[in-house]
Amino acid sequence: MSRLDLVERLVRLASVSGGEGPLADLVAGELAPLGHLDVVRLGDNVIARTRDQDPYAIFAAHLDTVPGDAGATRRVGDTLFGVGACDTKGSVAGLLELARTAWPVGVTYVFYAREEIAREQSGLLEIFRERPDLLRGEVAVVGEPTLGAVEAGCQGSLRARVRVAGRRAHTSRPFAGVNAIHRLAPVLVRVSEYEPRTALIDEVAYTEQLQVVRVGGGLANNVVPDEASAVLNFRFAPDRDEAGAEQWLRDFLAQALESSDDVVVEDLAPAAPPALSHSDLRDLVAVTSRPARAKVGWTDVATFANWGVASANFGAGDPLLAHSSQECLREAEMDEYVETLRLWLSRRG
Repeated sequence: MSRLDLVERLVRLASVSGGEGPLADLVAGELAPLGHLDVVRLGDNVIARTRDQDPYAIFAAHLDTVPGDAGATRRVGDTLFGVGACDTKGSVAGLLELARTAWPVGVTYVFYAREEIAREQSGLLEIFRERPDLLRGEVAVVGEPTLGAVEAGCQGSLRARVRVAGRRAHTSRPFAGVNAIHRLAPVLVRVSEYEPRTALIDEVAYTEQLQVVRVGGGLANNVVPDEASAVLNFRFAPDRDEAGAEQWLRDFLAQALESSDDVVVEDLAPAAPPALSHSDLRDLVAVTSRPARAKVGWTDVATFANWGVASANFGAGDPLLAHSSQECLREAEMDEYVETLRLWLSRRG
């Protein structure tokens, strides 16, 4: 039996953010017969903990995916293609396999909803609000795809909307107005000329990124627009806190804006520094036989870090394929993920 068989079952079950219920049912059903675990269901989140042992290691993977067609799932040789295959249903399947073993230390498995949407809707935060005791532990491993290596810490994520004003007029007499979309051009040019900064933190290199992800404006085809906006996404290194990241972005945009324009922060998630000073995470790096590298995206490693739990990213699959039309998971990647964690857990006693 291939480890991809269970992954395929999970991928064929659609679980776009907010619709994780059927997948949570499946996960809870897989865990229920395991007598060494206590299983708790909170909404569409499923948590399983070793019975009668102090919690030590936490494994967390999200159940939701970005939008896509679960019906397009297919196997080609030893490769499974489908939405969520590597982000993060491969890790979910691997953790379900690991959960069948009673390990020498207390283990908590956290399968949570709504990671792919706004952070305030996160199922992990829902668990923390309702049952923070379920998230106690010494060390956490977040199952985001890392292609066989430990990815340390994570970059923060700031989403901001830049709004500029104009003055309405008829397009046959544009001199009577001010075109807000045209006024947005300096912002777009400024961001397009951005040069990424790399921060070296504990020998791990984090490269920041800034992108325009949405542009909006215009009322009608014969009206000079009086307002326009651009949404920016700034991925910032762990040597910046949230306030510092916001201030940097405002300073960076200042020369492209006028005093009447504004920048509104719509979502802000903190970065997390690498936690490789923790001996268990260093040992996980050693077990992989690969050097640790930076997690350039944002993950719930930052959430665990905020709760005082040393954590790192390690999951099945290639992060470059996540959210892409070619998202896939290879059987060898799945095998390496499970066997690495199996060896690491066996050394914890």
